[in-house]
Amino acid sequence: MKIFVGNLSYTVTEDDLRQAFEDFGQVASATVIMDEQSGRSKGFGFVEMPIQAEAQSAIEVLNGKAMKGRTITAVSYTHMTLPTTKAFCI
Repeated sequence: MKIFVGNLSYTVTEDDLRQAFEDFGQVASATVIMDEQSGRSKGFGFVEMPIQAEAQSAIEVLNGKAMKGRTITAVSYTHMTLPTTKAFCI
């Protein structure tokens, strides 16, 4: 299951994300999205967990929890509704 993780502190690394989610099971990948021009985090990322039950447990516990001083959002990427405007770009 692919998980969107938002409202990340700019200091959160891919290792930080992986460690937080590994408490709930196997993590296939953890990615923090970076701005190409500045090299700085855009404040969100994605975690992929192959076992849906483990991913759901992680979402239930971590959504709304603090990570490095910010309250993060963790939701299943398949349940997200993205804006349809051309101005929105990941």
